[in-house]
Amino acid sequence: MTDPSAVPGARSVSAVTPGARAPAALAAFLRGVERRGAVLAELQCGDATTGDAALADAMRQFRHQAGATVMDDWPRQFWAVLLAQPALKQRTPVAIAVDATDRLGELGSGPRAALLLRLAAGLDQAGAAAVLGVRTQTYRLALQRSLPHHPDGRADPHAWQALREQVHRRIKTLPGGRLDRLAKAREAALSGGSTATAAAVGSDRPAAMHARPAWLMPLLWSLLALCVLAMALSFLPSSLKPGGAARSTDASGALDEQPPASRYSEEAAAVMHRDFDLLADPQGVAAAVDLPFHAWLAARADEMPASDPVRAEAETGAEAMVDDVIETAGGETSDEID
Repeated sequence: MTDPSAVPGARSVSAVTPGARAPAALAAFLRGVERRGAVLAELQCGDATTGDAALADAMRQFRHQAGATVMDDWPRQFWAVLLAQPALKQRTPVAIAVDATDRLGELGSGPRAALLLRLAAGLDQAGAAAVLGVRTQTYRLALQRSLPHHPDGRADPHAWQALREQVHRRIKTLPGGRLDRLAKAREAALSGGSTATAAAVGSDRPAAMHARPAWLMPLLWSLLALCVLAMALSFLPSSLKPGGAARSTDASGALDEQPPASRYSEEAAAVMHRDFDLLADPQGVAAAVDLPFHAWLAARADEMPASDPVRAEAETGAEAMVDDVIETAGGETSDEID
């Protein structure tokens, strides 16, 4: 199987100078992973526009990091940079599931990424495990858990086949307008567009600072006069201040007790709570509580008996589907995708 994102015969480190045109090898690599990266990002976050923006950011970041890495390690580094994009940490829910790929939202972020690294990126077990930073055995277990299953736990080969075909069809049939936008984003990343844009903005900044509007100085003087007036009012007796005579006092001259005014509303207090992320994501809290159990389950998966016939059949079917993924998911070469 030919890795669509690998550049054969390349082991040297290629220097990429900021602001200079990237070497041809890097341009060829990014072009080879462009379609697969777009589909992986789209299916990981659930939205094509968000996924394309994340892909553009990943290509720009990878362009600056590729010079310090041997070319054989480019695939692992690129997919790791793409999956690390903040936009891919959350997924847009699908209102009505109509395709097999819409049901990817039922998976967690990690299992979904493990599955897409095989189906969309076309990486083998070792390569996908290296991207996720886990052992190959752990990656295989995550892939097994992410494959489609029947409600009773048995493996669903028909749903798996539909999912695989739809992912490959998405890669092959990206719309022309979207391909043009991806190509422009790739060219901008290769030419260091963000650096050039920042330099152009910086060069125009001094001229803009010297162009002072005619109304600016009168406004500043008016604000200064208001500040002086407010300071003068602060020194007046309370009885002379506006509304001061309406305040009721007791015989000692003390003000009536009043409840303290709240500085923030209940909504603002909730947003500024230090644990707001946990309060806003109860499912994430529940997943974090169950994390030690899932870690123990993954570590002891090989030692758990399969005495239950239903469970034994489900595990056997899932293992067969994992083997099918390994044999067929990356079977298409980059030439077939292009």
